[in-house]
Amino acid sequence: MVTKMIFLNVIFSGVIFTRGIFFRIIFLLFFISSSALAVPDIQIWQTEKGANVYFVEANELPIVDIQIIFDAGSARNGNHAGLAALTNSLLDEGAAGLSADQISQGFDDLGANYGGSAGYDSASVSLRSLSDPEILDPALVNLARVLVKPDFPEDAFTRQKNRTLIGIRNKQQSPGTLAKDAFFAEVFKGHPYAVPGSGTEESINTLQRRDVVEFHKRYYVSKNATITIVGDLTKTQAKVMVEKLLKELPAGEKPQAIPTVQALEKPATVRIDHPSTQTHILLGQTGMKRGDLDYFPLYVGNHVLGGGGMVSRLFAEIREKRGLSYSANSYFSPMRENGTFTASLQTRADQAEEALTILRDNLKIFIKHGPTEAELEASKKNITGGFPLRLDSNSKIIGYIGMIGFYSLPKNYLETFNANVNAVTIDQIKDAFKRRLSPETFVTVMVGPRSGEKGSEKDGLEKDRPEESTQETNQSGGSS
Repeated sequence: MVTKMIFLNVIFSGVIFTRGIFFRIIFLLFFISSSALAVPDIQIWQTEKGANVYFVEANELPIVDIQIIFDAGSARNGNHAGLAALTNSLLDEGAAGLSADQISQGFDDLGANYGGSAGYDSASVSLRSLSDPEILDPALVNLARVLVKPDFPEDAFTRQKNRTLIGIRNKQQSPGTLAKDAFFAEVFKGHPYAVPGSGTEESINTLQRRDVVEFHKRYYVSKNATITIVGDLTKTQAKVMVEKLLKELPAGEKPQAIPTVQALEKPATVRIDHPSTQTHILLGQTGMKRGDLDYFPLYVGNHVLGGGGMVSRLFAEIREKRGLSYSANSYFSPMRENGTFTASLQTRADQAEEALTILRDNLKIFIKHGPTEAELEASKKNITGGFPLRLDSNSKIIGYIGMIGFYSLPKNYLETFNANVNAVTIDQIKDAFKRRLSPETFVTVMVGPRSGEKGSEKDGLEKDRPEESTQETNQSGGSS
């Protein structure tokens, strides 16, 4: 609805309202609408072949969003690093005898959008289409081709391998990416999470087409799938649609659980020389997993520490008080097994040691003393006040529904989110941080020029904007 203001007074339903009252009514309607969006009604069922389906009916727009998530991320690569990502990227490069151009044109002609992605825990394919059956039905047929009958043409396989190799080599130009890879390698040493999802030059060069075929056959099966749907459909229509979509997808079996992430036993420091303008610093250790009992104390506590942007403690101490960095933050990245806790900043090479010391000191202080009452209340208001905006579109909702389904979170996760945030106490934060974080075993990664070398700038604030860091990341959608 578009409202156009012309006069200072507005006549509505035969009653004259002043502009102030009018805007208060509009705000109230918006608040009610946003609140409703914050608690979507999730309907859950299982298909005949064992796929779990999570559906939210949303009739506001004639659009349907579908995401099919498989437990087929890089944690399933085994000895073939990069295989999960390569497999996912090849799905639409030719299927059921159609070329990549024909598949792409099939979606484009319908105005439908296809997508695919692979992370550490999961791999997924997605479709956005108008809900009109004349458009949705052929779009689903095309999606089923990609999902069930990919051809993995040899020329496309070779081409995609070469693109992957170029991407891996280009990492050398990105100090932030080098820092992340080195950090994961140390924090997750010996675990599948330790290896970049894109693989390494050595691993990509050894991959064969048959590896991709076998990976798809093993992991892209119904019992290993979570289907999420948000859109202009009834539950009955959604059930029929899913059965048609997965009709030819084998039932298969769920894979065994991935290994548990082991806690660090000793600290480690990695320094990588790089001709960048700034030194990138990452500090941290293993963190928590999805569905963790300590999730809310750690999440809310970290919002105070470094996840709340310009109002967080790290930002105030490192940026505002000392001007050592454009930004300083911290975040947990929950995964199927324990992910990472990371504190990060970028600063001038000659003040990197000073910035690192201040970062360490502030982490230790927070772990010992926790937040103040004022900090905690401010963070709670910030988190809960912005919650409706996280669910103000179908694409955002499907991300959260995918997270709930893939990680087997409670169905009422979204409904109870704000209440769980508001229930967190200072004592709970202090207890969780003391049990879960151990500064004496932190991994430290520094990537940048050595102090005194060219490339450092005149002021710690005069720098390229750092890569965006959110409080958390999720491999299958959703961030909280």
